[in-house]
Amino acid sequence: MGTPEVAVVTVQPEKATLTTELPGRTSAYLVAEVRPQVSGIIQKRLFTEGSEVKAGQVLYQIDPAPFQATLDNAKAALGRAEANLPAIRLRAERIRELLVDKAVSRQDYDDAAAALMQVEADVLYWKATVESARINQGYTRITAPISGRIGKSNVTEGALVTAHQPVSLSTIQQLDPIYVDVTQSTADQLRLERGLEAGRLNQDGMNQNKVTLILEDGTKYPLKGTFQFRDVSVDSTTGSVILRVVFPNPKHILLPGMFIRAEVREGVNKQAILIPQQAVSRDLKGNPVALIVNGEGKVAQRMLTLDRAIGDKWLVSAGLASGERVIVEGMQKARPGAAVKVVPFNETQTGHGPAAVPDEQPKKRSDGGK
Repeated sequence: MGTPEVAVVTVQPEKATLTTELPGRTSAYLVAEVRPQVSGIIQKRLFTEGSEVKAGQVLYQIDPAPFQATLDNAKAALGRAEANLPAIRLRAERIRELLVDKAVSRQDYDDAAAALMQVEADVLYWKATVESARINQGYTRITAPISGRIGKSNVTEGALVTAHQPVSLSTIQQLDPIYVDVTQSTADQLRLERGLEAGRLNQDGMNQNKVTLILEDGTKYPLKGTFQFRDVSVDSTTGSVILRVVFPNPKHILLPGMFIRAEVREGVNKQAILIPQQAVSRDLKGNPVALIVNGEGKVAQRMLTLDRAIGDKWLVSAGLASGERVIVEGMQKARPGAAVKVVPFNETQTGHGPAAVPDEQPKKRSDGGK
């Protein structure tokens, strides 16, 4: 039968960037529920549902007539109090001068001083009342607290609204940038920390905080996100923590509530051992194994510990050493302990044996085939 031929790759440590895909959901960067601060009738709705609004833009107009009347009444009362103030102040000063000459009693002076203090207090009270009425009148113009995209309106013109009602008039959400909250299990977090402590992984500087997003249809989001923080509490029902990432969203492709997958960078392994996935098989117990060719040219079996798949290769964390030759093709013909012929594995070709030579056309015989 001859010596079987196998294609092998020589194990060489290489630099590999380790990433992991985590599920998550998008949420708005800022959310503001629009509610009235005074009670009244909605006269006008001054925005288009689903449009972009700016902070301070008027959204609703409540009937201002009652509040204008209250403001005018407070101004009139303030004017009356201020009109009485000069006369009472002068009277108190004259009585104080007469008290020095003992032309009036001490009681007269105390009464005049008390009357002055009362009028001054009335002036302060009505000033505060005017300011309060002016604020309430301003609240009849319901404005946008933040810039963003506004949703549907929950009230129409002519509706009665009350101050601080539980049902919002509308909701504004800022979508650029946008948050992406992904979940990471505590087991993965501990594994990552152990890898960093053991020196198997190195942080990649500023690139460590960059996150790639995979949309629901499997396409990659064109812009990178920035890792912001990791939550300090663990969800007791799932055993996971929340990672928050901020993504730019200028075209509003990402909308709140979308399910996505985030590709988070864990670090860089500068001594990673990668072998093609077809070089790994499973034994009867499901454990990963690979066949190698030792220094004597014979086949030997190795038990492997696999970390993860990177592209079309397996990252091997234990079981192989640098310089060993792993069989990729021809494993069906190789048996442990048998001698084999080794050829290099070529990833661009499917076969690695000698090139097939096309059959030659039969030569014409000069004797006419006799």
